[in-house]
Amino acid sequence: MVVANGKNAPDKAALAAVAARLRGKVIEMSSAAGAAHLASCLSCCDVLAAAYWHVLSIDPKKPDWADRDRFILSKGHAAAALYATLAFKGYFPEAELATYCQDGGRLAEHPPANLLPGVEAATGSLGHGLPIGVGMALAARIHGQSHRVYALLSDGENNEGSVWEAAMFAAGQKLENICVIVDYNKWQATARSNETLMLAPLRDKWAAFGWDAREIDGHDVEALAAAMADLPNGSGKPVALIAHTVKGKGVSFMEDDNNWHYRAPTAEEVVKAHKELGLA
Repeated sequence: MVVANGKNAPDKAALAAVAARLRGKVIEMSSAAGAAHLASCLSCCDVLAAAYWHVLSIDPKKPDWADRDRFILSKGHAAAALYATLAFKGYFPEAELATYCQDGGRLAEHPPANLLPGVEAATGSLGHGLPIGVGMALAARIHGQSHRVYALLSDGENNEGSVWEAAMFAAGQKLENICVIVDYNKWQATARSNETLMLAPLRDKWAAFGWDAREIDGHDVEALAAAMADLPNGSGKPVALIAHTVKGKGVSFMEDDNNWHYRAPTAEEVVKAHKELGLA
């Protein structure tokens, strides 16, 4: 069954429930695998819920369907959140999530190439997802196809020159069928994003590069769904959503604490987090 709900009004409660379930699952996966980057997963779960449960025209039974919308997780370190999303949508069995980061499994700590249905690109070396997405968007135009391309970037990824080269190209080619969502959680690996390189004012930078750029609450699933569904939006420009988020969102003892960029939760912390998310 093809999913294409973007023309309908977003169901805020349903999308929020999906985001909570995604958060609960990635917390379990991080704990079981002893894997890092948990907080980076939690900050983007609302974006994934809005995209996959409202916006994207996709068919999990036909992952290579030529007219599908493309979603690229350019911030590949949040792979666990993408895996949970794809499993919940039916791209592969949910039971396989238990193999996250296990030797011989398909669920690597960063998205692999050509292993998992629904994974559009191998990412994790930051700065690659948008250039790939821009190529996909241009190819769609050349072939007369109407599908759209979405790329989810981390804020620190905006430090990469390849991002801005791709941004200039997309604007120059007036690629209205591509949307960037920046997960602006204000942290990089070891420091605040604006202390590493001065990203602010980030919306203004994207606008100066020729994009229809706007700021948005990255945890308002209703607003995210509506904004992403409105593509192309008639501006004649590619779209950039600067999504203000909180690293570790949804769990009080993880929120805005950069230790959770590296830490994996204990079994007791998993239970505590599930209670806060309303899953226990």
